[in-house]
Amino acid sequence: MNHHDRPGKAVAPSDFASSGRGIRVICLGLSALDQVWRVDRLLSGGSEKIKSFDYSAIGGGMAANAAVTAARLGAATSFWGRGGDDAAGHEMRTALSRENVDVRNFRLFAGGRSSVSGIIVDKAGERQIVNFRGSFPVEADWLPLYEVGGTSAVLADPRWVEGAVTLFETSRALRVPTILDADVADADVFERLLPLTDHVIFSEPALAGFSDSASDEALAKLARFQCRVVAVTRGRAGVSWCEGGQFNRRPAYAVDAVDTTGAGDVFHGAYAFAVGGGLGVADAMSFASAAAALKCTRASGRDGIPGFEDCLALMRTHP
Repeated sequence: MNHHDRPGKAVAPSDFASSGRGIRVICLGLSALDQVWRVDRLLSGGSEKIKSFDYSAIGGGMAANAAVTAARLGAATSFWGRGGDDAAGHEMRTALSRENVDVRNFRLFAGGRSSVSGIIVDKAGERQIVNFRGSFPVEADWLPLYEVGGTSAVLADPRWVEGAVTLFETSRALRVPTILDADVADADVFERLLPLTDHVIFSEPALAGFSDSASDEALAKLARFQCRVVAVTRGRAGVSWCEGGQFNRRPAYAVDAVDTTGAGDVFHGAYAFAVGGGLGVADAMSFASAAAALKCTRASGRDGIPGFEDCLALMRTHP
């Protein structure tokens, strides 16, 4: 066990149903308003116009979706982030609150501009996304770090680096596990965050961008940051990770995908929940994989996030 993690034996998967309550998770980073268009096919890359047969506007963002996931699974969850004091910001804050996420530290800044994404999804569930990341102050000196001590796990994405560094430094000092949702970001962002991270889970594009490859060998080269776990999610190919110098792989659960939007966010939120609940790494990967797979079987992003019992049922019936 990494010296940064709290001591104690990992919970057996068979006991997780009874131990999976009483978990507290903080998720810090991006909240975006997702405007989703459903289409027969994705844009081909040229100048063109395509017809949409459905449209919706829902809350999104990596850390925000992870927070909703942890809350749906049963954790007492807080979202720490920034938005503008605008219509999108208030809509996102209200939506998170309705999901039983504590939004007291989702700060809406006067003069700020909230993050908004445009997403098109085809009939196979694949999607293309364009995101405006928002405009707000970078300072994190207002975060209530005294709340970290009673937390089971913390998660951050790379969109608010000052906030993530502040949260992870405090968590490390208190031996609260830190999980990084490593989506595409500049190299200097990872250089700052990885030394403070216990469990880093890259997307394939992010790992390729940072290490010039998304291979398992690229994971091994990141051992210099001394993370306990370095992983990469591979969509239908599952997830692979390196722990203690050993490579491991978890195949994806075979499901009929309807919409992959937010699946990576759900994976990270479920993983943070599982780690916070005491599962070992391999079992946490299986639990997170089940949550992400179930999300893909349901239309929409956040609306398709599964509950705790649904994830356990899939794990039991599809080992």
